[in-house]
Formats: sequence, C-alpha cells, structure tokens
Amino acid sequence: MVSTDRLLAFAAMSLLVIVIPGPSVLFVIGRALAHGRRTALATALGNVIGSYALVVAVALGVGALVERSATVFLAVKLAGAAYLVYLGVQAFRHRGAMKVSDMAAPAGSKRRGDVRTVVDGVLVGVTNPKGIVFFAAVLPQFVDHSAGHLTAQMLVLGLVPISIGMVTDTLWGLGAAAARGWFARSERRLSMVGGAGGFAMIGLGVTVAATGRAD
Repeated sequence: MVSTDRLLAFAAMSLLVIVIPGPSVLFVIGRALAHGRRTALATALGNVIGSYALVVAVALGVGALVERSATVFLAVKLAGAAYLVYLGVQAFRHRGAMKVSDMAAPAGSKRRGDVRTVVDGVLVGVTNPKGIVFFAAVLPQFVDHSAGHLTAQMLVLGLVPISIGMVTDTLWGLGAAAARGWFARSERRLSMVGGAGGFAMIGLGVTVAATGRAD
C-alpha cells in the first residue's frame, strides 16, 4: 500500500524533525524532573497517543482545517500552552511533597495517577503546534495518490514518526529521571529540582503561546 521508498523518505524526514527537541520532549523532561521515571514514561505514552490523534485528524481532513484556519490554530495552541502552564504551576506548588517515594503510594492510587498522567500527555500531544504543522503540511506530501486508499496510507505513514517519537521521548525521560535520582538523595535538592521542572513547564507553555505558525 505504501511503497518502501516513500516510507524510508518519510522516516528520514520524521527523524530530522524529531531529533530537534520540541514541546513534547521538553514536557517529558519537565515531568521527569518534577515527578520521576514512572511519570515520565506515562507522559511519553500519552504524548504519542496524542500525536497519533493528530495523524488520524489529518487523515480524515480535520488537520488541514486546523492548520489553515488562523483562528482555530490559535485556539488550539493557546489551550495547550495554558495547560502546560497549569501543570507547571502544580508541579512547583507541590515540589515539597516529593520527599515521599512513589513506591510508598498504594497500588490503586498509582494506577489512577498513571491514567491521569497519560491523559495529560495526550492533551499536550494533541495541541502541540509543531505536531499540527508537521502532520498537516508534511504527511500528505508522502502519499501516493495513484495508489488510492489515501486515508489508510496516511494512517500507516503516521506510525513512523510515532514510533520514533516513543523511543526518543522515553530515552529523554529516562535520562532526566536518572538525573533526578541523584537529587533525590537530599530532600532539599529534590524539592529544588521539582521546582525547576515546574518552571520548565511554565516556560514551555509561554514559549508555545508565543510560537508563530511557521514553527
């Protein structure tokens, strides 16, 4: 359905875009610093789910509408930016509570927290301006119109950057969580790095809000 040369070309293009840290990567790092490895991994999973939702939207024609309409694009972008700032503020406010180990929480509480974290990642992924522009403007260019089944082709092609993103986001999150592990030896240092993670997410939200359509 999708030729090998188109698949490889799109994979190369996706890798070039993904290796440049964007909102999703910085969000995963901020969450890893603020909350640790478990949250980082759940956030990365949510991010890729949200990103693939963009692929589905583009395949169904919705993504083109968002990318072409300045008003809709701005609304989506500001909603994502506001949510990032909210999560950053929450992380900063509760930085002192991180002295309690994640392992000390009840299993049911951890599962509920994981679900909430995945949902947070989905919301950030689906409102990521970089993802909206990439999937709406670049993905359709690699579809072979003569082969037909355009929607199916885009859904298949979309799995390529999603897979790459899952691997890179996970590595970034694990790296940041490992650095957090050193700070965890001191409650004061852990509180400081949690605050830094919160500030990072707030800064990211402001940056996303100020990002133009060309980005």
